[in-house]
Amino acid sequence: MSLGIDYSNGTANFDKKNGIHFGVISQHSVGEVWYDSAEADYGEAVCPECGNTVIDSVLYQSKEYGDIEDQELAKKDYYCNICMVSFWSDRCFPEEPLEWSYTGEGYILTDCLDTDIMVIKSPYYTFTGFCSPCVPGAGDLDNYAPEGVKTYCLDHSWFEKWAPYPIYKVEDDTFVPVPKEQK
Repeated sequence: MSLGIDYSNGTANFDKKNGIHFGVISQHSVGEVWYDSAEADYGEAVCPECGNTVIDSVLYQSKEYGDIEDQELAKKDYYCNICMVSFWSDRCFPEEPLEWSYTGEGYILTDCLDTDIMVIKSPYYTFTGFCSPCVPGAGDLDNYAPEGVKTYCLDHSWFEKWAPYPIYKVEDDTFVPVPKEQK
């Protein structure tokens, strides 16, 4: 089995503290937990007219910014101090999220390549081939390779049955068996 090529030449998509590579796995490989757990990020609120970053209208009523002369402007969610116009939040954010992410239980996950999940931090690892060339330096969690690179992974709870690879704890390298309720 080919492990692929590290197109990053050891410069990207790994934890520089411990050498564990970030993992990439298809969203279709995991259970519904990704769709239930991931949070949408719409970015910063911006003025729909000039693109300037807008500030919550409530802040303009504070000492830091002073009062808005036209109090009707302060009744909406955001205010642009360039255009001197206020807007409801639905006009200040894109319709589609910029990204989906999850942080918790020792994980830092984000979406990548439209239909994949990148495991940036995890309490667990496995061994994989490289995710080449799509995400240089990252490990492909859909390509378990016993002789591959140490790669952050998702634990069994992220899958409908169990993970398609063996799992080890980062803290002490112990093997993590499939929980009895998931067998």
